[in-house]
Formats: sequence, structure tokens, C-alpha cells
Amino acid sequence: MIPRVGEESESFRAAALDDAVNGLARRHPLASAAVAFVPWQKYTALTIAAIVVVCAVLAPLSTLLAITVLCTIGYIAMMADRLLLFSRGLDASAIVTVTDEDARAIPDEELPRYTILVPAYDEPEVVGDLIAAMSSLDYPAHKLQVLLLLEEDDDVTIAAAKASGVSDVVDVVLVPAGDPRTKPKACNYGLHFATGEIITIFDAEDQPERLQLRRVVAAFARLPDTVACVQAKLAFHNGSQNLLTGWFTADYALWFGYLLPGLMRSTSPIPLGGTSNHLRADVIEEVGAWDGFNVTEDADLGVRIAASGYSTAVLDSTTLEEANSDAINWIRQRSRWYKGYLQTWLVHMRRPRDTFRALGPVGTYRFTLLLAGTPITACINMVFWFTTAAWILGQPAMIAALFPPYIYYFSLVSLIIGNVATVYMYLIASRESGNAYLLVPSLTMPLYWLMMSVAAIKGCWQLLRNPSYWEKTFHGLSAPTPDAESVK
Repeated sequence: MIPRVGEESESFRAAALDDAVNGLARRHPLASAAVAFVPWQKYTALTIAAIVVVCAVLAPLSTLLAITVLCTIGYIAMMADRLLLFSRGLDASAIVTVTDEDARAIPDEELPRYTILVPAYDEPEVVGDLIAAMSSLDYPAHKLQVLLLLEEDDDVTIAAAKASGVSDVVDVVLVPAGDPRTKPKACNYGLHFATGEIITIFDAEDQPERLQLRRVVAAFARLPDTVACVQAKLAFHNGSQNLLTGWFTADYALWFGYLLPGLMRSTSPIPLGGTSNHLRADVIEEVGAWDGFNVTEDADLGVRIAASGYSTAVLDSTTLEEANSDAINWIRQRSRWYKGYLQTWLVHMRRPRDTFRALGPVGTYRFTLLLAGTPITACINMVFWFTTAAWILGQPAMIAALFPPYIYYFSLVSLIIGNVATVYMYLIASRESGNAYLLVPSLTMPLYWLMMSVAAIKGCWQLLRNPSYWEKTFHGLSAPTPDAESVK
């Protein structure tokens, strides 16, 4: 039985917290990132590292040459796959579209109960935004449950919630304090109070489009029963604040506008966005909800949905967020994403045969390229940039030996065609989003990739040192701008 918020017993709170943290690890130990590396993965990685070191000592040039060849092949594979996904995402039918008329045509009495989970920690500055965003949703109040999930020792946010009168719009759920302090732990705890047939997550600063919930209901009604999740698009209201927010906005325009729909058309696993993923409650229970130890719980859940035989659809409805306008804050956030991508890949490759059977050869290949290839490539980029700079400045013989003609020309193709094609994709995505100010950020994307490389190296280091540490991203650094009006 689901207790009323604020009326739960201490024994219920303790049991719910234990389930929120350890539920998945207890039911499916190998599906949880509670342990970053299982023994065979650890020993395999150490063995490969030892072999590389020995080879580097005995035959340094041949070893570096072989590594260069592997990296070049990896670059070309990722570039080709991204272009393929982009081309598939160009088809308008890749995104589910529900008109305003169709969304409003559903009678209130036929709408299912809906639960919105809003996890927040140390964010007193955005509580007021939450009230405005939730109040603006077009959905009958008696069928809408909004749960603001706050850590019980987060005094500043709790005080801000009380002062703002947030309880008139949402129910405040105090999550018992305890490690890991992660968003998935809070969401899992909130599930014990959820009454909705459809469950979604919004961040406290999110501004979802007014009809989004109704559009989701209409989308589920027309889609096959195998669709477990409808992912809305994400964009930013402060994209023109500075160059960094412009890069971030162009990045999201490409991902949610083209690459994610391309993934949908290819029946590959879809790494869900951190918010605005609308999930069937019965499927959440079936696949084990979120992993309290995974710092990209959304990507992990998306893969488990696909591995369980379900799929995800992308909806043409946008939730506006706040783009990181501070470089340090951005690196904190992006390094967590990269760490979580690797966490998720490692978890699902603990049983590679099972993953291969569940996702299929193409799904497994693309899952590896996205979740392992993205952060690893970003790390390798730094090495190649330093190599390029060293060649330009001094032209050492060692670098010349690493790039004989049969490698040099492939690398040159990867460099020129890959960079031009990627910038071109950003330009298309930015143009279609209707934001002219994204021209300069799109053309200067290589500088953004440098920041990505720094974040990836940091994330990989944290995976070894502190895998489940949730590095806090601070919000409320900017105010909404007129850009919000240009995003539909």
C-alpha cells in the first residue's frame, strides 16, 4: 500500500531507503554499478595494460604504431556511425509528433494518473521556478502528482521550499540521508510514493512545454505496446549567454534533434536524457528502476529497457533547461556524464554474451561506440592534439615514424572529413532550431571538444578513484532569456 506523503512510518522509511539504494543490486547483482569492476574485468584490464607496457619496452615504435592504427580505425568507425545516425534523423518521421489539437482532444477523464519526480539537492534558488513550471502544465490537477524529493538534511532547500509555498503545488518528500547521495537513489525512494501510471523526471529548474504530458499520453496511445519510454527533447533558455552556453545548446540541438531520433529508427539502445523521459510505471518495476550507484542512471535505464525487449520513442516536445555558463561547473557535469557512460558500459558488458543476445550485433556495436567510445575518444583526442602540436613546433622523427603513408592518409581523411562533417551537422541542427546566434558556436566547436577532452580525462580518473561520487552541478547561474521563446 502506498502511504500518504508525510504519514509514512520509520520502518517504512528505512525499508524504502534500503530498496532505493540496494534494490537493483540485491535483485540483479550484475546489473548494478555498486562495484565498478567485476574481477574478470579488472584482471583483463590489468593484463592488457601489462602486455602493452612490455611491448612498449621491447618494441616501442611498433607498439605505438599499432596503437595509432587502432585509434585511427576507432575514429573512422565513430565518424561513419554518427553520419549514418544523422542521416536517419533527418527523416521527420523519426520523431513522434502530436499536434496541439490531438493533445487537447483527450478528455480529462480518460487521462491516466501521472507522477512527476523532481529530485533536488542544495538548490534553494530554483524552488520558485519549480512552482511556476508545474503550475503551467496543462493536466488535470486531480490526476497529477508532483513529488519534490529533498534530502532530509538539505536544510537550505527545505527552508526555501517552505518559504515559497511549494506545498500548495507539490508534495515534498524528505529522502533519508545516506550514501550514495545520487539522483537515482532519490528517484527510487520517490517511487514508493508514486501513484501514476506514467512517471517522469524533471529537474527543479526545468521549464517543460505546457502540453507535454498530454502529448506523451497521446503518443503512448498510438505507439506499440513495446514502447516503454517517450523521451522529450531538451533545449536551453540561456543559449546566447556566452560562447559556452552556445556550444552546449548546439550540442543538444544535434543530439535531440537528429542523433537520438536516428538511434530510435535504428532500434538501438537509447541513452535517455536526464529529464523529461516519460516511463510506464509497470515497465520501471519490471526492469528494476534506477541504479542508485550509477551516475548516469538515465543512460543505464535506457539500455536496460532495450535489453528487456522494449523501446524508446522521441517526442517533438521541448523542455527548457539552464545551460552551464561556467566552465568549471560544466566540466564537473560533463565529467560525471563520461564517468557514468563508462560505468554503464562496464555493467552491461559483465555478461557480454547476454548483452549481445539482448541487443543484437548492431545494437551492441552502437552501444559500445556511444557509451565507451565517446569518453575514450575524448581522452585520446588530447594525446593526438599534443602530438600535432609537437609536430608543428619541432617535427620530431618519432612522430613521423608513427604516421607512415598507409596511416597518414587515413588519419588525414579522419581529421578533415570528420571535422568538416561534424561542424556541418552542428550547423544544420542549429539552423533548424531557429537560433541564428548558434552560428559562431557551431563554427568554433573544436574549442568545445578541447573542454570535452579535459572532462573525459577527469571522469576516467574518477571512475578509478570514486566511481559512485555524484559531483554536484550548480544551477541558477543565469536568468531566462528571450531565447526561450524561439524554442517550440
